[in-house]
Amino acid sequence: MIGRRRVAVRSLALGLAFGFVLVRSEAVSWYRIQEMFRLQSFHMYGIIGSAVLVGMASLWLIRRFDTRGPDGEALEIVPKETGGRNTRYWAGGAVFGLGWGILGACPGPIYALIGSGQTVFLIALGSALCGTWLYGALRERLPHR
Repeated sequence: MIGRRRVAVRSLALGLAFGFVLVRSEAVSWYRIQEMFRLQSFHMYGIIGSAVLVGMASLWLIRRFDTRGPDGEALEIVPKETGGRNTRYWAGGAVFGLGWGILGACPGPIYALIGSGQTVFLIALGSALCGTWLYGALRERLPHR
């Protein structure tokens, strides 16, 4: 039980730190996102590009050093299905991008946006929860099974 609590506290601390960085770097700013979609500023592309580089380096390190998770099990990176019908990836990306454009913010940092005082994102959080519930309810009927 103590191990799980320790992992939960670490996860909360990392999440708070990550949210702080997102707010301070203006990655959650509607104006910065608008500039990105209008190709007026490199700011967001720099943030996204550096995140991609960090992700690539992290995956390389995980594979290279046979990294294990907090529970002691080896981390397994399962390759995505390529070729054939990848409609689900295109559809999911289109829905995500459409929502991002309509909302004016990436849905990932909803908690950071709410925590920074932008309470209108409580509506976005409610919508995200409803969408997650709807997916769970329809999962068996969707073509990915």
